[in-house]
Amino acid sequence: MASLRTIVPILTFFFFLLAFSEGKEFLVGGKEDSWTNPRSSDSLNLWAEENRFNVDDFLIFEYNPNTDSVLQVTKVDYESCNKSNPIKEYKDPKMKVELEMSGPFYFISKAEGRCEKGQKLTVVVLSHGYHSPKHSSPLPAPESAPATQAPSPQFAPATQPPSPQSPPPNSTSGSLGLKGGFIAILVRILVTLLEMWFF
Repeated sequence: MASLRTIVPILTFFFFLLAFSEGKEFLVGGKEDSWTNPRSSDSLNLWAEENRFNVDDFLIFEYNPNTDSVLQVTKVDYESCNKSNPIKEYKDPKMKVELEMSGPFYFISKAEGRCEKGQKLTVVVLSHGYHSPKHSSPLPAPESAPATQAPSPQFAPATQPPSPQSPPPNSTSGSLGLKGGFIAILVRILVTLLEMWFF
């Protein structure tokens, strides 16, 4: 019985670690050289809108470290291509950037004039508990809300429709979601099997 009490918490912890350690890797732009040679001034952001990024996912930037580096910046610096005060600077030739929290991330090129030509990227990261229908096109603009309905604090004022990346109200319930529920069932089955084995 002592060994069962030792094994079950360890296995439970292991399964929960697995539930949240499966971050995906995204090559920025979807192809080699997409970061260094964007097809247009907005091609990288169009690529980002077609993908869904979650906490613990990774962005892979490919570039020549002799001529460029990637800067993570604030929204204000992103919009003005200001390179003087970055949050972080990445200099590895095949940089793997972890998206460690939900919310927007802003990246620009440090090379002279490249940000102004479209070598910049905005990525909106969703939390683990957020699940939404799969779709590749932007959500349609909502109908005007009834006058008695107060705007949700998650969205901008009612005059501006929410962006496709913004989670709808009550989209997170505090639960672990489908993956967490599946892991919990696996843990319960494993505990039952161990109890049968030891008793």
